[in-house]
Amino acid sequence: MGKTAQGAVWLDAGLTPPFAFWQFWRNTPDHNVGRFLDLFTDLPMDTCRRLGALEGAEIAEAKMALADAVTTLVHGEEAAAAARSAAASVFGQGEASEGLPEVRVALDGPDIALSHLLVSAGFAASGKAAKRLIEEGGARVDGAATTDPHARVDAARLIGGLRLSAGRKRHAWVVGHHPG
Repeated sequence: MGKTAQGAVWLDAGLTPPFAFWQFWRNTPDHNVGRFLDLFTDLPMDTCRRLGALEGAEIAEAKMALADAVTTLVHGEEAAAAARSAAASVFGQGEASEGLPEVRVALDGPDIALSHLLVSAGFAASGKAAKRLIEEGGARVDGAATTDPHARVDAARLIGGLRLSAGRKRHAWVVGHHPG
């Protein structure tokens, strides 16, 4: 699904990791939730109708049920639970990495440009686009935003891993390693 390859969601976990897959369904527009529950899940029709009728703040329950059900069908129950847990950690400002797509970056110095990490994670197509994302306040490291396009991240901090976010919906666990 999706209009472009960049916006597509794939069934293959190598192309769309379970966390991103779960997030795709969790971010379904409100007006599509009921229809998607009917089409893409094996939930009982009564349950689909009840969830599809929810409105306002309660629609989040239906969206999570949709995300859980579709992710379970495609990737299994464990992957769905891990994705939901990772989303709760990310949006609850926790530090858990389980379920987040992992990005490994080679460390060849004392630090690395934040813009390089954003490109490596696939959050920006180029260094210039990454710097624009940073300047606009769309990049966060472990929940902390920065607007300095020349920001650098200490290599020692990357060894243990950190949560990198672009906007509200794209997140990755970035781990540094020394080549060789």
